[in-house]
Amino acid sequence: MKFHTRKWVKPEDLNPNKTLFGGKLLAWIDEEAALYSIIQLENAHVVTKFMSEINFMASAKEGDIIEIGLDVVKFGTTSLVLNCQVRNKMTHETIITVDKITMVNLDADGNPKPHGKTKIEYVHERLSKKE
Repeated sequence: MKFHTRKWVKPEDLNPNKTLFGGKLLAWIDEEAALYSIIQLENAHVVTKFMSEINFMASAKEGDIIEIGLDVVKFGTTSLVLNCQVRNKMTHETIITVDKITMVNLDADGNPKPHGKTKIEYVHERLSKKE
């Protein structure tokens, strides 16, 4: 799993129990999945269609640094299916897992659009193709 983003848990991210609010964490995951998909599919019009069971395994508290990891599970015709794990950066304790997040590639009218991708591409690979 590649961990792409780090977040610092701040007071405004906490629930009444003084731990990271689950809704805030899910928003961070959704944003990271969208950004990852936009880069992979080379299209700014990508939306979340589905999130499978979410498994909260541990909590994070104020001052913790967490990191969000994503892996591609499958390339569909118009979609990308991701697996997610969030962990504490310092201890590597898993905070949450999401088995499947389905992101859909859209055209300008908001309809599913084939993306033509079959494998993960890294930006440096794309740049070397253009030279």
